[in-house]
Amino acid sequence: MSTDLAKLIRERRSIKNGYTDQAVPTELVKELLRDAVWAPNHGLREPWRFIYVPTEEKAEFVEKLVKTFPAEMQENRRAYFSSPAAFLIVIMEEDPRQKQWDENFGAIGALIQNFQLLAWERQLGVVWKTNPHIYDPKVRQLLGVQPGEKIAGFLHLGYFNEIPKARARTAIEEKLTVYEGERE
Repeated sequence: MSTDLAKLIRERRSIKNGYTDQAVPTELVKELLRDAVWAPNHGLREPWRFIYVPTEEKAEFVEKLVKTFPAEMQENRRAYFSSPAAFLIVIMEEDPRQKQWDENFGAIGALIQNFQLLAWERQLGVVWKTNPHIYDPKVRQLLGVQPGEKIAGFLHLGYFNEIPKARARTAIEEKLTVYEGERE
């Protein structure tokens, strides 16, 4: 038996290009985040904060962002960053303790998946990007990322006309081991 949630999980796609010019309303992003933050997170640390670049501010932001790249890459990056209608940048609190750092990153992943599923329900496309610029000190400075914080990724947002085809997944039987305890 397939539930609506299972159907949503199976049908959601990362939208990497083909965005329309339709603006992404700030209120919609807030609404999606209000639900997405219900992701599991150890100790209710809520190790996240967000920077939203709305459609109306995107062109100015992209110009500042491309200036962080070497001159020979700027035109390519301008075209790349001009495709989505808006950006949601996810910032994670880092913890010097490895266990807590891992838990925080797991919580970020759960939150982003929640956001992607909620957006998909509203016909808003999302792709989570972790390109090298998220580690660039100039990009961190542009965004006001503080010591003890990590850019977990840029979520590219936009409405779209075509749904990409699903790519096959490996059969679970190839990935699952069932522990059977000790045998005599």
